[in-house]
Amino acid sequence: MPFARLATATTPTCHIGLGLAAVGRPGYINLGRDTDLGENRSVETLRTRTHELLDAAYAQGVRYFDAARSYGRSEEFLAGWLNTRSDIEDVVVGSKWGYTYTADWRTDAEAHEIKDHSLATYERQRAESAELLGDRLDLYQIHSVTPDSPALTDKELHAKLAEAAAQGLTVGFSTSGPAQADAIRTALAVTVDGEPLFRTVQATFNVLETSAGPALAEAHDAGLTVIVKEGMANGRLADPHAPDAVRAIAEEAGLGSDAVALALVLRQPWAGVVLSGAATAVQLSSNLHAAVVDLDDEQQARLDALTEEPVTYWERRGQLPWH
Repeated sequence: MPFARLATATTPTCHIGLGLAAVGRPGYINLGRDTDLGENRSVETLRTRTHELLDAAYAQGVRYFDAARSYGRSEEFLAGWLNTRSDIEDVVVGSKWGYTYTADWRTDAEAHEIKDHSLATYERQRAESAELLGDRLDLYQIHSVTPDSPALTDKELHAKLAEAAAQGLTVGFSTSGPAQADAIRTALAVTVDGEPLFRTVQATFNVLETSAGPALAEAHDAGLTVIVKEGMANGRLADPHAPDAVRAIAEEAGLGSDAVALALVLRQPWAGVVLSGAATAVQLSSNLHAAVVDLDDEQQARLDALTEEPVTYWERRGQLPWH
């Protein structure tokens, strides 16, 4: 299904997608992960958990699923689910290339992933993704572009990406770090034969980190679909870690802090898809309640007061341990 067809989805939760970073591998940086997954993190255990989450997400109206080459076996798990659910034809699948998973299914690895935005890595990982997902892959994104990424200036890579786009694959990019806005604006200027190369952007935006907002609005105005990741700030905005203001608003709404945090993102007029990174079905259901949270201006102001400086936010994120 072409990625653009996601815009025709009409389920109440179609603007919420499911990201598989937390369940495609045994280790990740989300707070509370040790409790969420428990001690048994075998391949088969996480495969089963991923399939259960995908079933629950689809049943509750989610239509976009997001994986990556570096998310352990996320593409494999997603492909297996798609193969067993051949009756499902209305989901949109995205993945990312540019990081190689190196943890060998361990949580204590010295390096969990290695970044490389070279053409050679693209061609290798594109073949790997194609082998698993085939024509079910709708969107392929460069993973975590920063302003100094060679992917923004490599004309040969751009030509290959444009070739894939001409064959029907949507091409996008994700960003990371305190200079997300700069990376987004640089990427918007990338063209091939006079045409913009990228059709989607995936970026971190949440109650604590809002610096990419203006650039994401510009991307939306330029016709790109905006996908928001880390709306929960890697668990910092979920109970019991959420700031007092978030918890107070959640109590007023009668819902979880996570729903309030994601509702703030959904409220942005440029937000096309907001990812849930749930690791359990209970978390997923709670996240999906964001679709019915109606923040008033006073509550919005209380949340706005929690914003951190980008450098501070990303330094703290960089210190989160892999669980």
